[in-house]
Amino acid sequence: MAAVAVAAAAMIIVLSVFNGFSSLAGKKLSKIDPDYMLTPIRGKSIGAVDSLCSILQGMPGVAAAEPQITEQAFAVASDRQMGVTLLGMTGKGLELSGIADVIIDGSDTFRVNASSDSNIAVPTSGALLSVGAAMGLNLRPTAGMCDFTIYEPRREGRINPANPSAAFRSRPLIATGVYQIEQEEYDRNMIVVPFDLAATLLNYTDRATSIAVILADGSSSADVEASLASFAANNGLEAKDRYRQQEQAFRMIAIEKWITFCMLGFILVIASFNIVSTLSMMMLEKRGNMNILLAMGATRSVIDRIFISQGWLIVIAGGVAGICLGSLLAWGQQHFGWIKLTAPDPSLMTVDIYPVVLLPSDIVVTMISVVAVALMITPAILLLRRNPEAHTV
Repeated sequence: MAAVAVAAAAMIIVLSVFNGFSSLAGKKLSKIDPDYMLTPIRGKSIGAVDSLCSILQGMPGVAAAEPQITEQAFAVASDRQMGVTLLGMTGKGLELSGIADVIIDGSDTFRVNASSDSNIAVPTSGALLSVGAAMGLNLRPTAGMCDFTIYEPRREGRINPANPSAAFRSRPLIATGVYQIEQEEYDRNMIVVPFDLAATLLNYTDRATSIAVILADGSSSADVEASLASFAANNGLEAKDRYRQQEQAFRMIAIEKWITFCMLGFILVIASFNIVSTLSMMMLEKRGNMNILLAMGATRSVIDRIFISQGWLIVIAGGVAGICLGSLLAWGQQHFGWIKLTAPDPSLMTVDIYPVVLLPSDIVVTMISVVAVALMITPAILLLRRNPEAHTV
């Protein structure tokens, strides 16, 4: 019973821990991600993007619809160079994105503010760098280290092998700010640039790779989602909310969660073999009692039910005890934060309490697993009952 209880408690705790990580990831959704993102179902870009954005902005509950361009590029700064992800955003899209809350150096604008004591020469475009891109290119806006060049392969036209540099479009940029979202996908190598500059580099005319939709304050997400889904389906697009934009991350958490659950379920099955072993020993000890019951008129099925009921009692009682124990521990951690997370530098920690979320569905799934194990051991008990010598091997 104790073995079953420990396995059941472990299943509840592990599921709650993964729920906590999933909840934490949901709270840390990227500041750059809009409420909804429209992407093409086929191909890489969306045509007639200006007219589509105008239609979207006229929908009830939509505050803004801004085009975006996402593409791989190459950045060079002095003696540093690295591959980057280029994100082209309009000024309005940048303002509504909330990126201002995560700027750690410089400002959250594309506007270049030249001053007499800086080495910023005239008017090139500004760009916002992720912390990974800033470190890789050794750029610090507030220290005056901010000049770099972005290169993009030409999408169209012939390439002259005698002049390889002609195969690229390039633009000088100035780093106006550095942001940190604490999300590896966006912090690793992303550079946010003006939409028009990205469109010029890629030779896009009235095209974009996605459309960012920002909802108006107080609007219902469910009502707008239905309208966006219908609009997207009619235009060969797919509408994704914030969670679907980060679908890969949440899928990995879910896969790890249920693989771990299956491993613990296997441990629960192993624990059930102890029950079969215990009952087999009991069958040996109770042979005389069984003969007395048979002499008193009991049938073999009645005696079978005695051992089956005892096996079920052990599994169910142990499972319920383990579920109660695991639920109590998970609930206590969730509300009181018994287990703390520590680091040499506390400022690097986004949370200081080990994340745990107890869900009723996990309790139900664990209870179903316990009942399934109880039903599974029934054939083994019947086999031992009808072949009492089998246990002696």
